Amino acid sequence: MHGALLEITNPRARLSRTETRGKPYSCLGELCWYLAKTRNVRFIEYYIRQYREYADGNHVYGGYGPRLFNWKGTNQVENVISLLKRKPHSRQAVIQLFDAADLIEEHRDTPCTCTLQFLMRKNRLHMFTTMHSNDVYLGLPHDIFCFTMLQELVARSLSVELGTYKHAVGSLHLYEDSAPAAQRFLNEGWQPTTIAMPPMPEGDPWPAVSKMLASESSIRTEGTDLVPDIDPYWADLVRLLIVFRAKKYRDFERVRSMRGQMSCSVYNAFIDKMLG
Repeated sequence: MHGALLEITNPRARLSRTETRGKPYSCLGELCWYLAKTRNVRFIEYYIRQYREYADGNHVYGGYGPRLFNWKGTNQVENVISLLKRKPHSRQAVIQLFDAADLIEEHRDTPCTCTLQFLMRKNRLHMFTTMHSNDVYLGLPHDIFCFTMLQELVARSLSVELGTYKHAVGSLHLYEDSAPAAQRFLNEGWQPTTIAMPPMPEGDPWPAVSKMLASESSIRTEGTDLVPDIDPYWADLVRLLIVFRAKKYRDFERVRSMRGQMSCSVYNAFIDKMLG
């Protein structure tokens, strides 16, 4: 399909609840990869092993982290937050992820996302993502999760509420080898979209993000399972990262322990599936 436009009126309903695509761990891992401002493939293949196929050596050329937070010396996320604080109705709050230079040389991976635009209207932050290409089965769920989380991070930084999220794609496609899995997904029938993540805590979110990223690194590289002194919203995300590692190493007792500590029950269905 070409020229597709998706609209999500409640961006917090970003978690897939389906049996075959209900995978919050890889989505959360990819978000942490972005927020950590790195292109390191060992980081992301811990969560999504297929990324190794798209690496040039030890790095993924098109990794979004550096492009978001240090693109040619500019922190683009900080830039749009600063702009909207000065000019709340600006139409110029745009992050560019695809660059003309990406076409000069061949790379295993180049950004499929062209731009992220933020518009503040009536005290709500709306977001518009433009992609030249998007895989509807493998890529789309991760993109929506990560980008709506970024939308909420920016909204909290501006002390405004979430608006709608729109996702425009030049080529929205399904790869042939994903077709059987996609059909199984469709055979599940329609799933409810009313179940949403809780609201991100009010106030500046970035100190909590830094604590979450420090915990993520310790969990992934050292196997620690300490949850920092942090708001329950962020502590639950750290617990999900611990659950993911525990499942990798078949430590189901640790999975059960983390489930018992969750503050929000919305994640229990995903943990229960691991225990099932």
